[in-house]
Amino acid sequence: MLVEIPNLLTGAEVAHCRRVLEASPWVDGRVTAGQQAAKSKFNLQIPVDSPQALELGDIILHALGRNPVFNSAAMPLHVLPPMFNRYDVGMKFGAHVDGAIRAIPGAGRRMRTDVSTTVFLSDPADYDGGELVIEDTYGAHEVKLPAGHAVVYPSSSLHSVNEITRGSRWGAFFWSQSMVKEGERRELLYDLDLAIIEIRTRMQDDDPAVLALTNVYHNLLRQWAQM
Repeated sequence: MLVEIPNLLTGAEVAHCRRVLEASPWVDGRVTAGQQAAKSKFNLQIPVDSPQALELGDIILHALGRNPVFNSAAMPLHVLPPMFNRYDVGMKFGAHVDGAIRAIPGAGRRMRTDVSTTVFLSDPADYDGGELVIEDTYGAHEVKLPAGHAVVYPSSSLHSVNEITRGSRWGAFFWSQSMVKEGERRELLYDLDLAIIEIRTRMQDDDPAVLALTNVYHNLLRQWAQM
């Protein structure tokens, strides 16, 4: 399931992120890649434990908390602190799959990566290339969104970033462990949630049909959630 989230960040938040990143140190992005992915990863990142990464990560985490689309699609139990990357001319990230398990910084434990999220911090007009390409059973999907928008997709997907041929593409990325491990079940719950939202625009909240669908949603979540 691939879900686009418009305006996850406000214009002011995007501008602030850009100002902080412009004054941040950048290092080789391969420092956070696995042994196999490092062979095809050519980008820059700011150090994950830098003050800038921690500050901007908090901004994104707060934005996630107020966004119903992200919470409905990802159903997050744990969210790793966001990281920030940059692709300049000639940089790219070849096809890869995200590691299944990652350490939670400072927590002394690990988490499963069920859902990947990319937040775009550059406008599409500012660069050529740089599309995020996500592959699923229906083929390859190219994603290139306005600054402040985000895309959520299964961490199990094979994905890549096309080579930059002009300009620079900046963004944030992170992983979530979902309360619902199986992607097919998350997708069913997301579709059901959308249906409930739609039917509530046409009927009162105490209508029997609304109550019945809501009851089904929560009972399925109760059955499938792993806490």
